[in-house]
Amino acid sequence: MKASEIKEMTVDEMNQKLVSLKEELFALRFQLAVNQLDNTARLKAVKKDIARIKTTLRAAELDRQ
Repeated sequence: MKASEIKEMTVDEMNQKLVSLKEELFALRFQLAVNQLDNTARLKAVKKDIARIKTTLRAAELDRQ
């Protein structure tokens, strides 16, 4: 997911996407623990997406103040 795509989302959409990404990260970590994870690069990508969303949410929060 690109930063430009995230900036176009509303705050509610970003929060929903953040929850779904956290659930996906949990599932990926579980698969890694039981040696069933095929694409380990997906872990890094999901973590970066979470960070991008959190950064954009924080920037939106500071703009409101």
